[in-house]
Amino acid sequence: MKKTILAFIFFTSLLSAQDKYTISGTIHDVSNGETIFGASVFLSGTTVGGITNEYGFYSITAPKGTYKIVISYMGYVDSTQEVILDNDQKLNFELIESSEQLDEVIITSGETERVNIKKPEMSTAKLKAETIKKMPVVLGEVDIIKSIQTLPGVTNTGEGSSGFNVRGGAVDQNLVLLDEAIIYNTSHLLGFFSIFNADAIKDIKLYKGGIPARFGGRVSSVLDVRQKDGNNKRIGLTGGIGLISSRLAVEGPLFNKNGSFLVAGRGSYAHLFTDAFKDIKGNKVKFYDLNLKTNYKLSEKNKLYLSGYFGRDVFNFSTSFKSSYGNLSGNLRWNHIFNDRLFSNLSVIYSKYDYELTIKSAEFDWTSYINNYNLKYDLKYYLSNDLKLEFGGNGIFYDFFPGEITPTSLTSPINYRKLDEKKAIETGVYLNAEHKITEKLTAQYGLRYSAFSRLGGQTLSNYKDNQPVVYNSALGIYEEGEVVGDTKYKKSETIKSYGNLEPRVGLSYQLTETSSLKAGYSRTAQYIHLLSNTISVTPLDVWTPSGKFIKPQLSNQYALGYFRNFKNSTYSLEIEGYYKNIDNRIDYIDGSDLIGQNTIETQILNGKSRAYGLEFLFRKNKGNFTGWLAYTISKSEQRTLGDNVAGPGINDGKWYSTAHDRTHDLSITGIYKLNDKWTFSSNLIFQTGRPVTYPNGQYQYEELSIASYSDRNSNRLPSYHRLDISATYTPNNKPNRRWKGEWIFGIYNLYNQKNAASISFGQNLETGANEATRTAIFGIVPSISYNFKF
Repeated sequence: MKKTILAFIFFTSLLSAQDKYTISGTIHDVSNGETIFGASVFLSGTTVGGITNEYGFYSITAPKGTYKIVISYMGYVDSTQEVILDNDQKLNFELIESSEQLDEVIITSGETERVNIKKPEMSTAKLKAETIKKMPVVLGEVDIIKSIQTLPGVTNTGEGSSGFNVRGGAVDQNLVLLDEAIIYNTSHLLGFFSIFNADAIKDIKLYKGGIPARFGGRVSSVLDVRQKDGNNKRIGLTGGIGLISSRLAVEGPLFNKNGSFLVAGRGSYAHLFTDAFKDIKGNKVKFYDLNLKTNYKLSEKNKLYLSGYFGRDVFNFSTSFKSSYGNLSGNLRWNHIFNDRLFSNLSVIYSKYDYELTIKSAEFDWTSYINNYNLKYDLKYYLSNDLKLEFGGNGIFYDFFPGEITPTSLTSPINYRKLDEKKAIETGVYLNAEHKITEKLTAQYGLRYSAFSRLGGQTLSNYKDNQPVVYNSALGIYEEGEVVGDTKYKKSETIKSYGNLEPRVGLSYQLTETSSLKAGYSRTAQYIHLLSNTISVTPLDVWTPSGKFIKPQLSNQYALGYFRNFKNSTYSLEIEGYYKNIDNRIDYIDGSDLIGQNTIETQILNGKSRAYGLEFLFRKNKGNFTGWLAYTISKSEQRTLGDNVAGPGINDGKWYSTAHDRTHDLSITGIYKLNDKWTFSSNLIFQTGRPVTYPNGQYQYEELSIASYSDRNSNRLPSYHRLDISATYTPNNKPNRRWKGEWIFGIYNLYNQKNAASISFGQNLETGANEATRTAIFGIVPSISYNFKF
């Protein structure tokens, strides 16, 4: 493999002029040694430049001569150095953090404002952990997931819901990566907080569209979260104390400063207060997590990284109900620099999501999990300043354990049952190019080929006419198909295989020095599915692979955008329109039973979905007052005809709104630095109420009143809106002071709006009258927390 790569390099190098030389190296933070992702590297007075990759590496090539190389990155002082380019050179730089960091860009699309106009990448957003720490949050707990929901095109299904929805997509259609490891549930406390500890996070990048070819497996978005490497200069402490949780991160050098480590922990203690109240004593609702990372520099060209995450949520409601769920991940990475133009990364990754449930009244325990093992190899070759190539591949082995139910007593009405374990392999190879075609036109294009095999080792039912779901015209309902036998597949057999080509392309045409037009197209495939007929991710949701009866989801997304900077990038405007269609989107028959179901194909129908919209993002990037206004007008719909199944489909086969459709979504975020001690921030959120299904009548059956329902998702909850504010007080802001602390005072939902999380319908037992009950999660919530850094 190495010989092949070197031969490729030799051949392509012949295409370059012999009098050109390459400068390459790594960019670090001078205070802690962290590599800087997205730093701009350019030769002053020329068009030659580039940006650093995820590991801080850069490479630029220019003709022989004398230049001034400039390194810049938001929140840091520019670094310049004169260089005589008469041979290939390795130059590393360390940047000094600006003392007026809040005057810099708060949130950028792409890497930096300078690159934003020309780079063909669109529908992306990059955030720094320092930015989201300034935003108001519920109960004072910094939350990455809620922060990205202030961006256009990103929503959720309401307060207390897990995950996020991107451009009309479902929660399971987002690929969430923590140091390249797949995360299946991003929430703590059923969506109140996210699993990401801001003290351990360095970079967050969200791809809403135009997903690079190196990513695969999801059809809506990619959230790429990178942990800090650890301070290789000195021991440091970071942490915070809040009303319901606290956190502490320790980092420092290892191996005589040839490496570093990071250990970050976080835990909640709200359950300690509940024990003080008699009515809720014994109830426990808590979470904890642990982030680990270390690295070692083997040589100038080789570096090893080892990172991991473990998190857990525990729910005990008296002695009648107990539940817990959590994520576990680990990643061993090897960075290797072949030469000044070729960078590689080899990763071995493991991740697991599991959950447990105990219901004492029913006398049973329930356990389930999903494991995956991932091997991936990525390379980036800087062929020239006008052409950069990325290529590589990966393979994922999945182990799905849908569930095991165990009676906890001899009197339990539940029988022991273990659902069939499912195994699968997903592979992918890709090639991607970033090509500067002319001074004004830049393209990013690539191709990914993905393959998926559902492996044997289990027995599957066979159905009459090969239909696991049939339509009963007499009753007007869908029912389970008739089983006519079964087929036992050996472990060495393949039940079903799929393969898909996934082209990606992005174009950027620079209209002026401050504006550009961008267009993009991407095709993506998703081979695993989240089974849930509720509005949000709950611990009992089950992941299942594509197979004999469940097809992979296939998406096509088209986007067109206009981007402009004003007044030396003090203001910026981004307008994007998009259209997305998805084939083979799972839908559920009325009354579907997903829990404990071994033949899940009898509960679902294949459908399709589509989403389209227009996004606006206007930002103020510089000055004492910074912030952004984000607005999205969109539509997200689904249609289910049943695919070879007789019957009208869902809602008579008509398009209907998905549960995460939000027609209007407006958020205004502002951050004002009054002086060195006080900073104020606020969020204003308005969203159209999410679709729901209400009863439209009732009938009597043997003295029982039974409700009948309208078409699926034909009604809506009331519009959602709230205002959050916060104030940060820094008592001593001297730059040379080792101990730095700050107090954060916040009010979530300032005017105490009782937003409806749900509306339930029933009968008053005393009067017999029908009545509706609104359930609200949060009213006004004040908070106070103390953050420190040493």
